Amino acid sequence: MDNQWELLEATNEEREKIWAKNRTFAGDVWFRFRHKPTAIAGFVIIVLLLVFALAGPYFTRYSYSVQNLEVVNIPPRMKVYETPDHSAYLYITQALKVLRVEKDGTLGSQLKKVRDESDRMMTIFDCDGTEIALYYGQKPYVIANPENNTIYPTAVVWNRSFVLGTDNLGRDILTRLMYGTRISLLVAFVAALVNMVIGIFYGGIAGYAGGNVDNIMMRIVDIISTVPLTLYVILIMVILGSGLQSIIVALGLVYWVDMARVVRGQVLSLKANEFVLAAKTIGSSTKTILLEHLIPNAMGSILVTETMLIPSAIFMEAFLGYLGIGLQPPMASLGTMCNDATENLRSCPHQLFIPALVICLIMFAFNFVGDGLRDALDPKLKK
Repeated sequence: MDNQWELLEATNEEREKIWAKNRTFAGDVWFRFRHKPTAIAGFVIIVLLLVFALAGPYFTRYSYSVQNLEVVNIPPRMKVYETPDHSAYLYITQALKVLRVEKDGTLGSQLKKVRDESDRMMTIFDCDGTEIALYYGQKPYVIANPENNTIYPTAVVWNRSFVLGTDNLGRDILTRLMYGTRISLLVAFVAALVNMVIGIFYGGIAGYAGGNVDNIMMRIVDIISTVPLTLYVILIMVILGSGLQSIIVALGLVYWVDMARVVRGQVLSLKANEFVLAAKTIGSSTKTILLEHLIPNAMGSILVTETMLIPSAIFMEAFLGYLGIGLQPPMASLGTMCNDATENLRSCPHQLFIPALVICLIMFAFNFVGDGLRDALDPKLKK
């Protein structure tokens, strides 16, 4: 009914007012970024990997370089045999040694060898005063009673001493994975920082100057990009020697060319806008226009390109380490861990799978973050 409604008065100012939450540019970017599930997932993975690489080594009791030849190629999950008194387990190593394993999965010491009976294809070991036999005549090798040839009961337990197992030199894979992730991320971030600084200034000067200066500078970029990165690394290693600094210098000298091209293109498209003409009119210097007007407006494309260059640098470092021209032993990186694991690929495939999985996680995470930043920084997608 008409008498049940009350007419509200409204002014012209209220009619023109836009009833929406006011957000800054950074707030608007964060709003669009956090509404992209893959970007948030990639960001969380990167944070977890940073915590794993930086804080993880402080909570492990192993070193990335100390070798223990008694526990070579021990897997994360072990097939074990019960001892005669059922107080512990026994594990057969690849070197046909018998290792004592506690009930909770903690590794003990090797059993003492008593004698080798080659005619019966077995080796006798002393287990707390009781003789046990390791039969190696055919695979799988078994542990049995030497008197009646009865195989002891088997079980499968998790390795509590080395969560991810050990490599071919008895080093803890988890500890080496922490240090390897740290080295790979360090190389990537340092190379990305160098690329951003050189690429922004080089591409910005080339795009703003234009003409012959632009042509000469971009031809230099073309020449640098045509030489393979592997050749750069070999030449730099001849001069500086092998090591982490050689990889960082090589990546820093080459990877900035993509950033320079992106910045040049952005500056070329922005320098004809009205705000640049207004800055020139009031007498702003070239340095001021470039650093305070053009570069900040191109920061969206710069950040996206930077997040895409980081996984590329990580993959290149891993590739060089896998070829054996990266970090030298005993330093650990994801590439060197993959290289070491190829010797035991058939018997211990997890040694290659684990560092390869971390490389995939890093690359997917940064690609997801870069994809999210590209959509969040695109003003055309703002609604």
